[in-house]
Amino acid sequence: MTASVTVSTIELISLVLFVIALLHTFGAKSFEILAHRYPAHGGIFHLLGEVEVVFGFWAMVLIVMMAVVGSGADAIAYAESRHYTEPLFVFVVMVVAASRPVLEFVRSAMAITANIVPIPTTAALVWLGLAAVPLLGSLITEPAAMTLAALMLAPQIFCRGVPEWLKYGALGVLFVNVSIGGTLTSFAAPPVLMVAATWQWDSAFMAANFGWKAAIAVLINATVVTFLLRKHIQAAKDVSKDKAVPWLVSSVHLLFLAGVVMFAHHPVIFMGLFMFFIGYTQAYKRYQNPLILKEGLLVGFFLAGLVVLGGMQQWWLQPIVSSLEPLALFFGALGLTAITDNAALTYLGSLIVGISDEAKYMLVAGAVAGGGLTVIANAPNPAGVALLKAGFNDNSIGALGLLLGALLPTLVAGLLFLL
Repeated sequence: MTASVTVSTIELISLVLFVIALLHTFGAKSFEILAHRYPAHGGIFHLLGEVEVVFGFWAMVLIVMMAVVGSGADAIAYAESRHYTEPLFVFVVMVVAASRPVLEFVRSAMAITANIVPIPTTAALVWLGLAAVPLLGSLITEPAAMTLAALMLAPQIFCRGVPEWLKYGALGVLFVNVSIGGTLTSFAAPPVLMVAATWQWDSAFMAANFGWKAAIAVLINATVVTFLLRKHIQAAKDVSKDKAVPWLVSSVHLLFLAGVVMFAHHPVIFMGLFMFFIGYTQAYKRYQNPLILKEGLLVGFFLAGLVVLGGMQQWWLQPIVSSLEPLALFFGALGLTAITDNAALTYLGSLIVGISDEAKYMLVAGAVAGGGLTVIANAPNPAGVALLKAGFNDNSIGALGLLLGALLPTLVAGLLFLL
């Protein structure tokens, strides 16, 4: 009897802490404002204003509460029972994808393509960053696509001089496009990966049922926001003055990236590759920029916190998911994605016995379409926030601004998936 009460108590505490973490996420920008207003305590306010810290902090509180309500052994056992492969992978792939040789290779490829497109080069580069790179995520995974797109677009549109509302509109498009852009294959988007093996969805199935619709939505979203931005786009960064990266160095970096992506579900292998990668960058330091280790670690910390807190929400989320009819499930997944990770939602769906094929489709479609609404909706979003927040007022991205910016591209994606 005591055990059931204890479990119920922990579940209730976990829900309360999850809600507090959500509210903290939405109010993170206000802490940055307080940091400027009260500089004597600016340090603690800046820490509380870091979106990437929020879920890690409240996950720590949950573990402490587990130890208080139950026992230290129970708390440790729960923490160790979580799977942290995704946070580790996002950290590693962010750092590798953001390395100068990889970034310059992608920029060069985009510049060649931009010269062919019959629109001004600066606008073409923005359009490619918002359309082609998210679709590339179906091959290199969504976190890598988010990292590359964010670093390419930051000096052009996520910078001073561009109206704040347009930056939020572009951010919403980027997040939505990355979320749906990985659905052309069965291994690149976290919410698809959670169900692909269980439901036997291969890449051919994904391309036929999701991919072409996602591609159309990505192109529409990118075209509209690029048109709105056309008068405010900054010139692309000129890297011609930097020491040219030899093709061999770039090739080795691309091989490291390919290896990390190939072994994305085997942390021992991709962490080993990462150690070799660190050594290689030191050996050819003259062709490198500082690696984004801090940003990558913060994003990994955020996702690990989400794993710990989200792991205790199954008791109320799964009954909701299992009780909805297919169309209601689409809209339910779309809405629930805004307050929880979309991969967690589809994972819960994969546990439902006897779920119909139509319900399977609607669940995944709603989860990926809503992946840009909030920071926590899709695993790559914290990476985008970490890399782009410096271009926004108070060096912070507001949750309401992101939500409003993502509404229209989410609507476009949703309508295409409902075809």
